[in-house]
Formats: sequence, C-alpha cells, structure tokens
Amino acid sequence: MSNQVDGPAPVHPFVDVSLVLHGGNLNAPSSVNRPMTWIIFLSAAITTFLVWLIYYKPEAQTTLSWVHLLPALNALLNFSSGCCVTAGYLQIKRGNRHVHKRLMLTALLFSGLFLVSYIVYHHFHGDTPFPGQGMIRPVYFFILISHIAASILTLPVVLGAVYFAIRSDFASHKRLARFAFPMWLYVSVTGVLVFLLLNLFAG
Repeated sequence: MSNQVDGPAPVHPFVDVSLVLHGGNLNAPSSVNRPMTWIIFLSAAITTFLVWLIYYKPEAQTTLSWVHLLPALNALLNFSSGCCVTAGYLQIKRGNRHVHKRLMLTALLFSGLFLVSYIVYHHFHGDTPFPGQGMIRPVYFFILISHIAASILTLPVVLGAVYFAIRSDFASHKRLARFAFPMWLYVSVTGVLVFLLLNLFAG
C-alpha cells in the first residue's frame, strides 16, 4: 500500500524567492539569466564603490560652495521618488498602465539623480557622524542600518523589475514589483528620516 499523498509538493520559501528573481522559472533561458546576472553584478559593484567612497576614501582637500546643500537635495529627491513610487502603485492598481509607466520612470530618474548627488557629496564630505545622545542614538542607527541594508537589496530588485518591463514580460515584472514597491518606498522614507534626524540633532 502506497503512502504517497496526491497533490502538489510543498514549495520551500527560499525556492519561491529564487523563482521570483528569475522571472518565475529557475530553468529560465540564458536570455533572462544572463541579464539578471549582470544586474546583480552591477548592484554589487555600486554597493562596493559606495562603501569605499564613504568609509575608506580620504576626503577631498578642496570643496565647493554648494556642496553643503546636497543633503537637502538628496532628501528632496528621496521624497520625490517615494511619492512617484506610491502614485505609480496606485495607478497600476486602477489599471492605468501608461500613467504607471511614466510615474515609475520618473521615480527611477529621481533615484538616479539622488545617486549622482550622493556620490558628489560624499566625494567632498565623507561620512557624517550622528551627534545625538541618549535613546535617540539606537533609534537613529536602527533607521540608518535598515536603510542601508534595504538599499543594497532594493537595487537589483528594482533593476530586475525594470528589465522585465522593458522586455514586456509583465508576469515576471509583477512578481518582482510586489517586492520592489515596499522596499523602494522604505528606502525613500528612511532616507528622508536620516536627513531630518541628522539636522534635528546637529546642535
């Protein structure tokens, strides 16, 4: 007598995430796997460069008069990106694909401008220590560390979602977008919070 139970085999949650990252198919053709590999490689390279820029590169010996304005610009770009991401999510829920596409491309533009501004600022300034004391310190560092971790994870997910959208593979795009939306929004919101806390406790 067989003990086999009819029905689908359980799917391990880690396998499910892998399926998402490969467009729903672990045996996806090389036309999908190769670009995704490059996206992951590019994301890792950007992350490594930013770590070196902020924590290891010596500060520039000269500066420019407008560099001190860049943190505020970065916060504004983060805020704008978060607004576009949220509006884009609401539009696709209503079936407005064309408006959704424009909003998400605008959010991507804001994020790209943020990255450029961020690199320029940290080329001149380096790391910014948090001056606050007391209970606010663990709160700040929790927000900061989670922001950094989410940024690292969000980059390849967002780029992957954009890649699938360009390919008109909307099923795979949707699988990635359900992760990309909350992650991207969290990065945007916490980026603004880090800026506000740094300025609030700057003394």
